[in-house]
Amino acid sequence: MTLKIVVCVKYVPDASGERGFSGDLTVDRVGVDGLLSELDEYAVEQALRVAEASGDAEVTVVTVGPGDARDAVRKALSMGADRGVHVEDGGVEGSDVMGTSLVLAAAVGKAGFDLVVCGMASTDGVAGVVPALLAERLGVAQVSLLSEVSVEGGVVRGRRDGDAASEVLEAGLPAVVSVTDQSGEARYPSFKGIMAAKKKPVESWDLDDLGVDAGSVGSAGAWTVVESVTERPARVAGTVVTDEGDGGLRLAEFLAGQKFI
Repeated sequence: MTLKIVVCVKYVPDASGERGFSGDLTVDRVGVDGLLSELDEYAVEQALRVAEASGDAEVTVVTVGPGDARDAVRKALSMGADRGVHVEDGGVEGSDVMGTSLVLAAAVGKAGFDLVVCGMASTDGVAGVVPALLAERLGVAQVSLLSEVSVEGGVVRGRRDGDAASEVLEAGLPAVVSVTDQSGEARYPSFKGIMAAKKKPVESWDLDDLGVDAGSVGSAGAWTVVESVTERPARVAGTVVTDEGDGGLRLAEFLAGQKFI
């Protein structure tokens, strides 16, 4: 029986560019270049590894976002995923984690799944709670922050590394897992993979297709709101300690003054 794996990915503003907020204090996703969230690349990689180990699996990539978000799906397809789903609807704009998880749960359910793989967080919001919310909405188990994932005999198993110890966790399928940036470097799309991705199916769904009420998502349905933003202060020149025989002492005094030691 084919193992159905769904990877949830996000199209985010490029961290190397100038990021900011729109007039309504939501993240500006129009005036900046975007890309597949780096942390979600690890999720795609782990999903592909599980699929390869299974020998009979299908990897579907799901994203929610504006038209350009399809580029994130195409990147995942070029890495090796089989098909994509792009949820695009103006009513989703301004959604917080509650709205996003509601739409994702509906999309994942419609796509069909045994295992859902997520990154540990998005590189724009960095809330890190969507995998847990998604598992709750789907009514399945969640195994979070894994650095290693495998599936065997209807059970997903993974290793979570902490500061003092590592623990092995498992859950029966269907389940949701999230993986960290320590789970293994994501593969680079090959030329063959990029060309093949152009022929892979990408379905477009909206809120009506998912049966989601527009009033429960977007700005209208958000549980949280940004009330104000303040630009980060510009960097100031650092302190230069000139060594005239007492450099070590002066450096120690500076560090003590900054409460570093």
